[in-house]
Amino acid sequence: MKNIVIIGASSGIGQALAKQQTDAGNHVHGTFYSSQTASGEEGLSLHHLNVFDEPLDVSFAPQVVDSLVYCPGSVILKPFARLKPEDFVNDYQLQLVGAVKVIQALLPRLKNAAHPSIVLFSTIAVQSGFSFHSLVAASKGAIEGLTKALAAEFAPKIRVNCIAPSITDTPLAAGLLSTEEKKSANAQRHPLKKIGQPEDLAHLASFLLSEKANWITGQVMHADGGMSTLRV
Repeated sequence: MKNIVIIGASSGIGQALAKQQTDAGNHVHGTFYSSQTASGEEGLSLHHLNVFDEPLDVSFAPQVVDSLVYCPGSVILKPFARLKPEDFVNDYQLQLVGAVKVIQALLPRLKNAAHPSIVLFSTIAVQSGFSFHSLVAASKGAIEGLTKALAAEFAPKIRVNCIAPSITDTPLAAGLLSTEEKKSANAQRHPLKKIGQPEDLAHLASFLLSEKANWITGQVMHADGGMSTLRV
C-alpha cells in the first residue's frame, strides 16, 4: 500500500484519481478547499487545505509520501485588455506558487519513499495558442517549466511529470459546458469528437505515479483528444 497525497481531491480529476488509487489499495490523503464531498471510500481521508495559508499546514500527510499530485487550478477566459496585472499575480499564486509551497513542504517525506513521484497539471493552451487564454496559459506555462527543472534537480530519486489536457468535464469547466449545445460544439473541435472526462486524466496520472512509468520523468504529456497535434 502506498501513501498518495492529492491536493484538490474532492472534485473533478482529483476526485477521480482518489477513487482509482483507493480502488488499487493505496491510501489517499486528499485535500479540499471550499467544499468537501463525503468520501465513503475506504482508504481515503480528506483534509481542509488553503494553499494561500502561511505557513502551509501539511500535518495531515504521513511521514512517507510515495506520490504527490497537485490539482488546483482556475479557468478564467477574458480578453487580454480586460485583465489586470493583479489577475495574473493571483492566478500565479494559486497555480504555481501553491504547487511550489506544497512540494517544498512535502519534499522530505517524498525523499523517505522508495520510488517517489510528482504529477502536476498544465493545459493544452500553453503549447497551442487560443484567444482569451493568456491568464491560464501564463500560469500553466510556468508549471511546465517547473516540471522540467524539478525533474532534473530531483533525479534520480523523484520523478516529476505533467499532464496537459484539453477541456475536461469538471466543475472548473462548468461555465464552458453548461448546455448540451456547448458540450457538442466543444466536442466537435477535437479530432476524437468528444470531451475529456475526469477519469481519462486520472488514468494517465495513475500510470505516471506507478512503477510502470519508472523510466518517465520531465515530460509534459498531452491528453487532449488529439487537438494539439491533429487537423482532421
